[in-house]
Amino acid sequence: MTPRLTRLNDALYRALRFALTLLMGLLIFPIVLQIVSRFTPGIPHFIWTEEIARFCFIWVIMLGAMIGVRDGTHFALDLWSHAPTPRAQAIGRLWVHAAMMVMALTFAGFGWRFALFGFAQQSELTGLNMLAVHIAWPLAGVVFALFLTEKFIEDIRLMRSHGPG
Repeated sequence: MTPRLTRLNDALYRALRFALTLLMGLLIFPIVLQIVSRFTPGIPHFIWTEEIARFCFIWVIMLGAMIGVRDGTHFALDLWSHAPTPRAQAIGRLWVHAAMMVMALTFAGFGWRFALFGFAQQSELTGLNMLAVHIAWPLAGVVFALFLTEKFIEDIRLMRSHGPG
């Protein structure tokens, strides 16, 4: 199971990084357009640019959080920063990853309801169905859980390989 999960997570990680790069580029466009239209006579002031920039920013944050969980750089907590053994380090990481898994499942569960709420709404300026924005939360929860499952397996392997004591 682990090699398949690792391959899946690797592919997902690459896709997330590509999507994040794409969205950062897309985020720049409406902001530049808004600034240029504000200071250039003859160019109309676009009101939709602020909303599109906000939606892109939300996705950038959520994608960055997903990538951060895989990298181990977003939600980090040192329970035992100087654990005496690799086994103790693995146990400490297991506790942290368990707490993160609770949050991942919370994101997935409550995020799904949030997404359904968004499905019933439309953006006033762009007419975009808000599911396109709200789906980021349950998706993040599922991706967090996938990445954390791999980390759980690694922690348990490390814990078992070094035995008690």
